[in-house]
Amino acid sequence: MLADREWRLIREESRDGPTNMALDEVAAASATTDGVRTLRVYQWEPSCLSMGYQQDEDSVDWAFCEREGIDVTRRQTGGGGIYHDSHADVSYSIIAPADELPGSLMDCYELLCEPVLDAIRSVGVDADFADEEHPRIHQPACYLRGIHPAHDVLADGDDEPRKLSGNAQYRQRDAVIQHGSISFDLATDRHLGVFADHDVTPDRFRERVTGIRQQAGVDREAFVTALEDSLADWAGAAEGAWTDSELDAAAELVESKYAADSWVRDREDSR
Repeated sequence: MLADREWRLIREESRDGPTNMALDEVAAASATTDGVRTLRVYQWEPSCLSMGYQQDEDSVDWAFCEREGIDVTRRQTGGGGIYHDSHADVSYSIIAPADELPGSLMDCYELLCEPVLDAIRSVGVDADFADEEHPRIHQPACYLRGIHPAHDVLADGDDEPRKLSGNAQYRQRDAVIQHGSISFDLATDRHLGVFADHDVTPDRFRERVTGIRQQAGVDREAFVTALEDSLADWAGAAEGAWTDSELDAAAELVESKYAADSWVRDREDSR
């Protein structure tokens, strides 16, 4: 169903948080108007906290983020905030016309997470969707909130499975956008530092969260290549790039939305 369509793969690129989220929205418009299907892998530079769509601004330690040079933006997707460390996080997005994908949310997650799980397993990590719910540790944080079998990927831990990846979806302009964060390494102090009013210790964090490096010992470049190749093989994608018009549209969205307090702090804009 997917390989007989034309897909482009945009290999890992480093952009700031507002631009990364703007490019997802622009890719959704391209999927709707031009039928362009996009697979992308990306890095957050500088490191960034992406707030969930409904997340309260009071759950963020804004002073810590400013002091540490950490960007803050807000995603279109729900769920908790994610600290995307410029080294410790690997992110991806899959964007395609909605009528080409399963209508069931669960079926769509299962399909679009296939290449992600394949990439993780290919470097020697025993990982899968959670088989049951796990209680929350700190609800505002994606990696510490209650674990859900539909979209949370876990790997083996000493006493309990540990979260390795969180994935989310939304539909916009008749396109499906799935994006996800894969924990490559642990940046525990900064990950905890971006959230306000919690009592989660570093040890408790490490009991719940793990990374590719902790599980398999591979370097970041090798894992990124494995993820890119898995996405490309899954969809039969050719290497591609953003058009100038897409980059211009993303820059406008950054200014009007993803870097604007009206969206990031107040969520005044609608989807």
